[in-house]
Amino acid sequence: MPVNLSAPKASDLLPIPGVRIGVAEAGIRKLGRKDLTVFLLDEGTRVAGVFTRNRFCAAPVQVCREHLAQDAGIRALVINTGNANAGTGEEGLRRARATCVALAGRLDLGPAQVLPFSTGVIMEPLPLDRIEAGLQAALADARDDHWVRAAEGIMTTDTLPKAFSAKILIGDATVRITGISKGAGMIRPNMATMLGFLATDACIAPSVMKQLATELAEGSFNRVTIDGDTSTNDSFVVIATNKARHAPVTSLDSGDGLLLKNGMMEVARKLAQAIVRDGEGATKFITVQVAGGRTGEECRQVAYAIAHSPLVKTAFYASDPNLGRILAAVGYAGIEDLDQTLIDLFLDDVHVAIKGGRNPAYREEDGQRVMKQSEITVRVLLGRGIAADTVWTCDFSHEYVTINADYRS
Repeated sequence: MPVNLSAPKASDLLPIPGVRIGVAEAGIRKLGRKDLTVFLLDEGTRVAGVFTRNRFCAAPVQVCREHLAQDAGIRALVINTGNANAGTGEEGLRRARATCVALAGRLDLGPAQVLPFSTGVIMEPLPLDRIEAGLQAALADARDDHWVRAAEGIMTTDTLPKAFSAKILIGDATVRITGISKGAGMIRPNMATMLGFLATDACIAPSVMKQLATELAEGSFNRVTIDGDTSTNDSFVVIATNKARHAPVTSLDSGDGLLLKNGMMEVARKLAQAIVRDGEGATKFITVQVAGGRTGEECRQVAYAIAHSPLVKTAFYASDPNLGRILAAVGYAGIEDLDQTLIDLFLDDVHVAIKGGRNPAYREEDGQRVMKQSEITVRVLLGRGIAADTVWTCDFSHEYVTINADYRS
């Protein structure tokens, strides 16, 4: 079961003027499930994306990058689940492009105005015929309030759809923000087997769209990890329809720019954290905070060393306060001149280690009390500087192995 995460209600999600969404059952991998989703965007909408850094990236990622670079004005997205169209070579690229052609033809658009996304099993041919056959039903289903249906339509091993909304004020204008995400395994920073789509009706200058997408990804999806695996298909897309009635945001450092970024970051972090809460087999949601570093980068090194350690993650699953595993992960994180005599370790309110050694006041029953919680904060103080950073992760359970052993069946 997900950790303190419930399915979204359609009534809690805000339609975004200029965005319509349609979902269909195309039988891409299994019958009887939503697996084909289209986003239809009004003219004047601006789109930016951040994608996986895995060099073995999937065909749709390559095509998305090509189409965004052409700057033709993105008007539609097409998303399939069940098949990742990754590890499919030139034929995979042909099929990803053909998907764009098929949707563009039905909408009287150019193929470069369509972005394709795929998620699912790797190294299997994309069933183009099923996608093409399902497009008409997806288009007929298109409505502005279909965000929950879209969240359901992009799921793979997720147990729950993930969707959140927020409202902010820019000047006298109410700005709406709504997003969906999917992902439960093969998740680590630089994105993973995750898809995220975040839309707003805010007015945003083209010159800041890419910066906005990058900064939102850095503060949310690039701060989560489930298992340390960076996938082939990760995509995070920011959509701005420019329908709200306020002056365009031309700088993220301006007052309006900060309001917008903070509002969108709130939703992006909820979407990213929902992926961790729904991690494959997860029973605990863990926040890893590292402070006192010389740079944010070395704080992240330490945080990810802790978050990726199978020994740490299995100890959390067992509620076993074997906390030397955390200190060991700090030590092998790669900071060559780390002084262990300056390190403090906390579990929530429990001060476990002080100056590199066991806190004389620490009692194992206090550590176990925290370890039994469904939400836990690990805090490490490095004693080297003033930088800090945070990563979100989960534990490893027996169920994680079961899900991944059976994934293709």
